[in-house]
Amino acid sequence: MSQHMHQEAGRTRLARRALALPLLGALAVAAGCGGADTGEPDSTATPPPSASSVATEPATATPTADATVVIPKSAFLELPAELRKLPPRTMPVADAVPELCDDGFGTGGRSVTASAAMMTGYRQPGDPPSNVPYGTIAQTIFTFSDDGAADYLRRLRATLADCASFTIGNGDTVRVRSEPLPDAGDEGLLVVQVRPARNLPGDLVEGETTTTQVAVVRVADAVTLLHDEGWEGTSGDPALVDDFVRAAVDALDTWQR
Repeated sequence: MSQHMHQEAGRTRLARRALALPLLGALAVAAGCGGADTGEPDSTATPPPSASSVATEPATATPTADATVVIPKSAFLELPAELRKLPPRTMPVADAVPELCDDGFGTGGRSVTASAAMMTGYRQPGDPPSNVPYGTIAQTIFTFSDDGAADYLRRLRATLADCASFTIGNGDTVRVRSEPLPDAGDEGLLVVQVRPARNLPGDLVEGETTTTQVAVVRVADAVTLLHDEGWEGTSGDPALVDDFVRAAVDALDTWQR
């Protein structure tokens, strides 16, 4: 999580801080998300065994294997005002879940009762309004029946124990490390992925790397993944992960009371 020197060099070279705000419209198109402000589920998303959806009102169904569970928009993190840059937008779960060895983050298995995902853009405190987002958070929520949520974390830990690295589609090797997230929900993990840095045209940047973080937190019968990436393929800000996790846990805890 200490990639700031490489991170800042990459950002300077790409002149990311000089990009104008009108580029934000491109993010909305590129995200391919439906129902930006209404919270409607994306019609292209493939649902798990039970219904997968985001609603604007709190769910009333009880999370069981044979009941339809609706994950409300209020169950997702709400960034503090000083970090908020773009409004959240729904996105397909398959696009939100990050890569890992053996599809380790997966889709939760048969005990999943619902899943949904949203993306939001964040800034650093003090960033001028003209700046593009500093990074994005793709958040996925899975709800489970029985012991499914705890089982998900157990399977993930087993995968990570044998996952020092994996190869992505462009041939780059992604190095993986993980560590506990103390005091995060009922249990939590932070998965850090480091890969070779590439510029906007896709060329390798010699001597530089890009770091992303995936916080995985269980709150009762739900598990959330928070995938933090920097803007346009750069590194995110690891110093903000605690803020993201805290906001996500608060939202899930409030929903499940």
